[in-house]
Amino acid sequence: MFFLIPVALALFAFAPAAQAVSPAPDGGYPGNNTAEGTNALFSLTTGGQNTALGGFSLFSDTIGNNNTAVGAGALFKNKANDNTATGAGALFNNTTGIQNTATGLAALATNTTADDNTATGFQALASNTGNGHGNTAVGSQALLSNTTIGVNSGFDNTAVGLLALFDNTIGHGNTAIGVQALQADTTGAVNTAVGQGALFHTTGNSNIALGSDAGFNIMTGNNNIDIYDPGVAADANTIRIGTQGTQTATFIAGISGVSEGGTVAVVTINGNGQLGTQLPVVSSRRFKKEIKPMDKASEAILGLKPVTFQLKSDSKGTPQFGLIAEEVAQVNPDLVMRDDKGEIYT
Repeated sequence: MFFLIPVALALFAFAPAAQAVSPAPDGGYPGNNTAEGTNALFSLTTGGQNTALGGFSLFSDTIGNNNTAVGAGALFKNKANDNTATGAGALFNNTTGIQNTATGLAALATNTTADDNTATGFQALASNTGNGHGNTAVGSQALLSNTTIGVNSGFDNTAVGLLALFDNTIGHGNTAIGVQALQADTTGAVNTAVGQGALFHTTGNSNIALGSDAGFNIMTGNNNIDIYDPGVAADANTIRIGTQGTQTATFIAGISGVSEGGTVAVVTINGNGQLGTQLPVVSSRRFKKEIKPMDKASEAILGLKPVTFQLKSDSKGTPQFGLIAEEVAQVNPDLVMRDDKGEIYT
């Protein structure tokens, strides 16, 4: 609907240069009202403390109070209170919505009855209608598509940046900061995206992305956390931190020297960087059955040679003891782990 606004503004140009209006719209009105421009505050009756600067600004206002309209057609249909519109066609269709602020050409242009919205930028929140309340859009076409579908409305969204939350219609509680952040989100709710292109494609819920293009690939999944990682299209309930091949070291405070408490589990990592736990190997008799001697099967294991050694990477030369993995592999290759190059590791 907001595409009709430029047509209306063009028609205003054909209005007569001067028209007999009583009082003439060229300055002060009773009730602390101010109007400058052709047909500005044209319909005013008892409203007070209104300011209209620009042709047809606050044209339909009769009893509304404390409104400010700067720009041709700004707050054209308004009859409510406490709205501020700066820019041609800003809050053009607003009728009963209150406490809205629109700055920019066609910002909040189709807003009719919704309250407490803030739009700054060309066509920001331009499609907002109905109950789309409590939205904040800063940037050209930010939250452009936010609207009402059936009984559902997009509300309590914050978009800062060019095209941020551009496609959002009825999604609510989203925060998008950065150019094209959450751009393709339509109905997703309670997502947080900080960074250019963060969560660009997602339509899911409760996702968090931090960093340029973080979570960019996530589609419909929920409850993902991506920090400087683009994610995977099918991700759901997944945490990804860093990018493989870019970050090559990890330091996390508050781990070393801290007693775990409770049940201890071994943390392992695969070649893709995925973490997991495996239960400690149990040795107590109470967990075992069918206990039998290994007989000759144990001869090879008994042939292993425990050694003492120092790690080359240990500058302190701490004495350690254990086995040499290459010797273990000669006894049973299944007892060793290899790195991503296929070399024996442990």
